[in-house]
Amino acid sequence: MPSPNLVVLYVRDPVASSRFYRKLLDREPDASFPTYVAFELENGLTLGLWSAARVSPPPPEFGNRSEIAFSVGDQATVEALFRDWNGAGVTIEQEPWEDVFGLTFVALDPDGHRIRVCS
Repeated sequence: MPSPNLVVLYVRDPVASSRFYRKLLDREPDASFPTYVAFELENGLTLGLWSAARVSPPPPEFGNRSEIAFSVGDQATVEALFRDWNGAGVTIEQEPWEDVFGLTFVALDPDGHRIRVCS
């Protein structure tokens, strides 16, 4: 059975989304085109940002909110990332709080996709 190795987010503006994720991930994209940008991550997963206007078949305009989750080693790292991202102007949907899997917070990218960090 093949293992998933690519997560694609449909975005309004791949260039703007690339700038956002470049800062968030602290890395340059591995592929960059006007309608698609890809970031290869250390664990073998690739994050793709694809222009919603160029996807075939076109995605629905509303709904289908996505969430990308980053599991980190401890609560101190969750708290530090929250301070860094909040200080950098990243939109925070939910401030840090304890959930069943530990301390977590949720940020939003420019298209409203959720980015969860949890310990």
